[in-house]
Amino acid sequence: MTAPAPKPWIDAIAPYLPGRTTTDSGVRATKLSSNENPFGTGAPARAAYAAEAGTLDRYPDPGATLLREALAAKYGLDPTRVIYGTGSDEILHLAAGAFAGVGDEVLQVRYGFSVYEIAARRVGATLVVAPDKDYATDIDALLAAVTPKTRVVFVANPNNPTGTYSNRSDIARLHAGLPADCLLVIDQAYAEYLAPGADDGALELARGAQNVLVTRTFSKIHGLAAERIGWGYGSAPVITALHKIRAPFNVTTAGQAAAVAALGDDAFVDRSRDHNATWRAWFATTMNAIDGLRAVPSEANFSLILFEGRLTAQAAFEGLMERGYIVRWLPGQGLPHALRITIGTEEETRGVAAAIADMAAAA
Repeated sequence: MTAPAPKPWIDAIAPYLPGRTTTDSGVRATKLSSNENPFGTGAPARAAYAAEAGTLDRYPDPGATLLREALAAKYGLDPTRVIYGTGSDEILHLAAGAFAGVGDEVLQVRYGFSVYEIAARRVGATLVVAPDKDYATDIDALLAAVTPKTRVVFVANPNNPTGTYSNRSDIARLHAGLPADCLLVIDQAYAEYLAPGADDGALELARGAQNVLVTRTFSKIHGLAAERIGWGYGSAPVITALHKIRAPFNVTTAGQAAAVAALGDDAFVDRSRDHNATWRAWFATTMNAIDGLRAVPSEANFSLILFEGRLTAQAAFEGLMERGYIVRWLPGQGLPHALRITIGTEEETRGVAAAIADMAAAA
């Protein structure tokens, strides 16, 4: 008996592979593979989540009204132009689904977030990959890759999995060089980890431009990864289009409450950002001091370590598992020579650095 055949562009998709939580032997280890907050979730968000335990029998607010209003108040936005999703991943898929299809092109930088390719192929669009500049986003290369078929451009800033960052002038130049019928999606999943005052101007662009969509998430610095809450901001026509294909009731009641509380917990965000900046810098310096290793400059809550000497990334990945650490090895994203390592607690960061140093010395 013959099973129904998927569309060829669906059949060609390589599924998303999440960060592992256990070793090859099935033992739970220190997880530094998914860029989660090592401090967990702030107390106000946990309390708000728990307070909704009595509402499990009711559908959540389909308009996420309180969440949209809280985001608008926090960032100076129009609440009617805020969209929300099951993580920012859903919004990235919505962008491709609403504005690209068969015969269109979706553009991303080399070493971009793996969901971009899935979102493009899911709707039958052709993925175009622009060259990088030493693992960073190359604005000129992106603009050179634009064709009359380009409908969506995905840029993560800071980028995942490299951690690199494009400044305000870079983002402005990219937007200025795109045609008006091309949607620029600026994925800011790690924006809250930037130094205070750092701003790529994406939200400002989205306030005034018709073809810019900014996406963010509560999964990272806010520590709400389990609830999968993302949001985005764009022009009224863009947001209207996204709502047409958005899943109904896509953000849970408890998740909405926790997210609103997290937005008001500046102390937790500041503590998380400051800790990350301190130990990210320490980790990069420590890795760069080891012969054959190089840390790509990062503004996110992880570091991409390049293995360019005797110790290979695969050997380090397997050796770290044996020592009780799970990190991210990304051969499927063209990075067989690199590991992406989340900045954990001080103890975790020192421990994984020591383990790598020991393996490098023995190689």
